[in-house]
Amino acid sequence: MQVWKQYQDENKDRFLDELLQMLRIPSVSARSEHKQDMLACADMVKQRLQEAGAGKVEIFATPGHPVIYAEKITDAAKPTVLVYGHYDVQPPDPLELWHSGPFEPVIKDGKIYARGACDDKGQFYMHVKAFETMVKTGTLPVNIKFIIEGEEEIGSSHLGDFIKAHKDLLKADVILISDTAMLSMDNPSIDVGVRGLSYIEVEVTGPNRDLHSGVYGGAVANPITILAQMIASLHDENNHITIPGFYDAVAEASQAERAEMAKAPYSEAEYKEDLGVKSLWGESGYSTNERTGIRPTLELNGIWGGYTGEGAKTVLPSKAYAKISCRLVPNQKHEVITALVIEHLEKIAPPGVSIKVTPHHGGDPYVTPVDSTEYKAAAKAIEASFGKPPIPVRGGGSIPITALFESVLGCKTVFLGFGLDSDNLHSPNEKFNLFNFYKGIETIPYFHQYYAEMKQ
Repeated sequence: MQVWKQYQDENKDRFLDELLQMLRIPSVSARSEHKQDMLACADMVKQRLQEAGAGKVEIFATPGHPVIYAEKITDAAKPTVLVYGHYDVQPPDPLELWHSGPFEPVIKDGKIYARGACDDKGQFYMHVKAFETMVKTGTLPVNIKFIIEGEEEIGSSHLGDFIKAHKDLLKADVILISDTAMLSMDNPSIDVGVRGLSYIEVEVTGPNRDLHSGVYGGAVANPITILAQMIASLHDENNHITIPGFYDAVAEASQAERAEMAKAPYSEAEYKEDLGVKSLWGESGYSTNERTGIRPTLELNGIWGGYTGEGAKTVLPSKAYAKISCRLVPNQKHEVITALVIEHLEKIAPPGVSIKVTPHHGGDPYVTPVDSTEYKAAAKAIEASFGKPPIPVRGGGSIPITALFESVLGCKTVFLGFGLDSDNLHSPNEKFNLFNFYKGIETIPYFHQYYAEMKQ
């Protein structure tokens, strides 16, 4: 609608300035030293929702970081959309690889560079500004609720209890999430699913203290060597995961679905060039898009032990550590996979070491049916703003709370992401295109309009 465009054009500079203010807050949920920053960011989110026109806004304390809830109920007969997002961000390390301060946002070549620019401050804030657009122009066609949490990057460990305790407050007809990506702005897409997650930490202990590697080397098992051998054994020559039972519940994609996925524009040369690699790696028998969308994976996220400081220290370490994550596909349950991984690691650990495995967090995969009203409204909204229909794709990332949303609230989720896979999520120099930010604000009101019409 023209009234939306006019309002957005008149206020676009303010929209951006408000986002930059939020990006300056180092709301790193994983680190206790940022507790006050988390509270400050929650307060800012509350203020912006109030200014946008929410009739009720409240910050709820949790045993971890707070949850912000807001609503604008216009007519009980209208459908209700629950918007989910998160204001916490990943740690910015390694700092030396950033071209500018991670919490000192810089705009360069039409892109905002800052931690959280895309994941997820920039994306959830599109919804706040789209909401403001509709409220201030008197065109809000639905009831809207917001739930913006501060623990997504650490597994949403307290959000599940919050949802169960506030089931009536959060009652809605659909959940709308922008924490995913598109193929490109030239080839708009909608994620019709996200993978699940199982995340664990492994500790291998050998001798009761660090040893002189000359005196004891060759006589005592080195925990780093043992851990490396164990990890290497988790994939076979075809890069197939070797853990017994790992694939038992995997829902195999049909040939028709794989054929649809193959229609998505993809250049292997451009993919490799963007990543700076000479060749790709993955499970035999599957394309790159299939490996990152419809197949489960096991990845090493970090490994450490012994001496890693400057210079040399000839030490045989007492301990070695690793962090491992598994991405899961439909029908796999994160609790089952976590148990399988732990059991296998404990079984293959040799007698010269002891092993301790600690589960961190997880979540189940989720798929949105493409024949649902929710998806159709999103697809129509994309077509209205981009001039072409979106391509349905499977997302490789995880939003652990999504499956729980449906099981507790009984409604479907739509992923309406405007980021790009190349936006350096979880990496140095995270970015978000200004075009994408404003395109999201332009598109989201169309979703609400079409969804309201389809639900009549």
